[in-house]
Amino acid sequence: MKSKRKITVLGIGNLLYSDEGVGIHILPLLEELLSPYENVEVIEGSTDGIRLLGIIEETDYLIVVDAVNAGKDAGTIVTLVDDEIPAYFGIKMSIHQLGFQEVLFAAKIRETSPKHMILFGVQPASLELGLQLSPIVQAQLPQLAEKVVEQVKKWCEAL
Repeated sequence: MKSKRKITVLGIGNLLYSDEGVGIHILPLLEELLSPYENVEVIEGSTDGIRLLGIIEETDYLIVVDAVNAGKDAGTIVTLVDDEIPAYFGIKMSIHQLGFQEVLFAAKIRETSPKHMILFGVQPASLELGLQLSPIVQAQLPQLAEKVVEQVKKWCEAL
């Protein structure tokens, strides 16, 4: 049983494929902006898949940041809430998400899912081999971070 209300910000992605790494690239900015919040933990999930199950099960509120292939214009920020986030056998939205879908499905069948979940994603411009974000996705990092901070504030006010 969860003893205290906890907010986890989980950045997932693959740093080797340019914009696929957006969830990892944004973490230093989020760590700085969220440092005043004692009940917030910022975690690099990379492409860990099922190894993220414990992290998911131990939080009350989960924010996931990732590249999302939603068929939108490059750089578009996409927000998915709770059941909108594909849990299992949904649309594959990134090259590593099948592992994350399995994590969400496992938490759901174990009845240990977070109380609330939000995925903030960015439509990639490039998934080519490369360690840097494309300029259009890089330019979205401040706005993406602002959305995460706004959500944390909202949840903290409700606690």
